[in-house]
Amino acid sequence: MTDASVADLAEKLIACPSVTPAQGLVFDALEAILAPHGFEIDRFVAGEAPDGPVENLFAIRRGPAGSRHFAFAGHLDVVPPGEGWTSAPFAPERRPSPGGDLLYGRGAVDMKGAIAAMAAAVRDLPADAGTVSFVITGDEEGPAIHGTRALIERMRERRDVPDLILVGEPTSTHRLGDMVKIGRRGSVNIWLEVEGVQGHVAYPHLADNPITKLVAMLSELESLTLDEGDEWFQPSNIEITDLEVGNPAHNVIPAKAKARISIRFNARHTGAELAERVAAIAERHGGTARAIISGEAFLTPPGAFSSMISDAVEAETGVKPELSTTGGTSDARFLKDLAPVIEFGLCNATMHKRDEGVAVADLEVLARIYRRIARAALAC
Repeated sequence: MTDASVADLAEKLIACPSVTPAQGLVFDALEAILAPHGFEIDRFVAGEAPDGPVENLFAIRRGPAGSRHFAFAGHLDVVPPGEGWTSAPFAPERRPSPGGDLLYGRGAVDMKGAIAAMAAAVRDLPADAGTVSFVITGDEEGPAIHGTRALIERMRERRDVPDLILVGEPTSTHRLGDMVKIGRRGSVNIWLEVEGVQGHVAYPHLADNPITKLVAMLSELESLTLDEGDEWFQPSNIEITDLEVGNPAHNVIPAKAKARISIRFNARHTGAELAERVAAIAERHGGTARAIISGEAFLTPPGAFSSMISDAVEAETGVKPELSTTGGTSDARFLKDLAPVIEFGLCNATMHKRDEGVAVADLEVLARIYRRIARAALAC
């Protein structure tokens, strides 16, 4: 393992099918990569059906007493590969391209490639430089109930709380190193329902059409301007993501109508506040609202941590990265409660797509960037 390239390590992880929630073989593979380099491995399974069980891994190599603790975080689970791949999604394959070899396989970008780069980054990092850990879940792409949140509890119980955390999500857009995520918007999904009275369309006075009320409710929600954004966050937005009536008869006024909305919100709001606001609108139109908050908005303000990442990226690529809060949610929304957290990783153009692939050269550069970041984080 010591002499294996970053691409070799990535191939070992990709070759283990790990559709969320991941368990077993892929964690065996990561343990086999980390253990020879002095890492103490703590693997555990959390939760029960329907959102579990989920396997998680915490690996730590302790430095001298009182030294800094830097953590790499990520996930080994992947989304289902789907059909139509050029090669088998869990049979990693390198293919030549004009810009250099590409490594294909589900998870190459999101995010087994980054975890391989993390593992390569610590191989020649002196053990006396400080404490380094890996916070790895098998359930980032799923409900995320028994994954990183369970890891956080475990780390607190062990009193192994890091000083800084780097999440290896694929944040780059056009080329490696052009974007670093210093925060994320929050997410709340809300299920809306209106009860009516079923009846014949020719006798509307004997019925109560719930669709009319639901449309009015959605119209009011759609017209809301939650905010105009700020220096670091784009404006919050409300999107209608589902409508359901299920009425097969053309001459029947239905008894019930349902919809679902999704709100991505910046740090001007909380999930609970938005849920209450939507519930009040739903009630005015004779309906109900049930909210599930996936995560709150957060920002790791620009400072020493973001600078050390930017400096490492620029040293290896010549690119000064943009600091951003765009995109969807990640497990950083949980880790922010443990320590300052920033996300940086590979180009995201092919994540969740068929024929997901990563440039082999990018894997090597990413490992060098991660090594620089870890050294700087432990030295500060």
